[in-house]
Amino acid sequence: MLWLVPHLFADARLLEVAAHGLQLPGLQTLLARGTHGTAPAAGTEAALCDELGIARQSDCPWAPLTLEADGIEAGAAYWLRADPACFRLMRDRIVLAATGPADLTPEEAHALADAIGRHFGAALPLLAPHPQRGYLRFPAPLELVTTPPSLGIGRAVDTLLPSGRDAAALRVQLNELQMLLHAHPVNEAREARGCLPVNGLWVWGGGVQPAITNGGVTLYAENDEVRAFAHACRAHVQPLPARLDVALPGTPAVLLLDTLAGPACMGDAFAWRAAMLALEENWFAPLARDLRRTGNRGLRIVDPVNGRGLALRP
Repeated sequence: MLWLVPHLFADARLLEVAAHGLQLPGLQTLLARGTHGTAPAAGTEAALCDELGIARQSDCPWAPLTLEADGIEAGAAYWLRADPACFRLMRDRIVLAATGPADLTPEEAHALADAIGRHFGAALPLLAPHPQRGYLRFPAPLELVTTPPSLGIGRAVDTLLPSGRDAAALRVQLNELQMLLHAHPVNEAREARGCLPVNGLWVWGGGVQPAITNGGVTLYAENDEVRAFAHACRAHVQPLPARLDVALPGTPAVLLLDTLAGPACMGDAFAWRAAMLALEENWFAPLARDLRRTGNRGLRIVDPVNGRGLALRP
């Protein structure tokens, strides 16, 4: 069994505040008894692709799979996710503050997509079947390497923008698009009521429809998009229990425990601390009390953002 816990091993700046006086005896036991190792720091999306049997292309091909989950056939085309995004100027750098704002309405998303379509036409063929998710369609694969949201949110974007042979032209279009959206009436109205503006698109997860090679894995998760992605991968999807269940560790499955991600991306040390205490009470402490329940294959705890992991055996 695999537990994916993004931002479990948080950066030092956050821990300076969050870890002061923090008592986590269950996690401390697991860290003391487990075997430490490294893991690919490729993000939550890449880790899920690996576990659900989705082969990486130049990116992990989230776009064609979530497109199918949104009710559109991917066909043989190459697809890129192009999600509504908010960029903010923070002193001397531009930071990706959010992607797919939860409060973006279908009407707002359609208005922004229409503006992009009128301005760019076929040069930037945007589909927006869901307020939080957009897609770009290209007839042939692009040579692009992109950054998924789990590695982008809360960070300066200058080193995270698409790279590869086809990146330069796309980046020019994305810069032009930011200027187009800056003064759009939708954003003026959103800012007037205290909401984040949608002043750009975050492109990531490009690929053609992949072959499914590991159907049958069970995924426990609360994130709606992750659940839809897993369904498209033919995984068995279950709601995440409120706490460690007796039946879970012995089954071949993946648990996504992602409550630390939001606070860590926003640099909110106190919210990260509160989320960590809840993980301690509901997951780490119960596991530490009975490591025999990890089963013959044992259990791995992996932070796919910071590239560290822990292997546990009975």
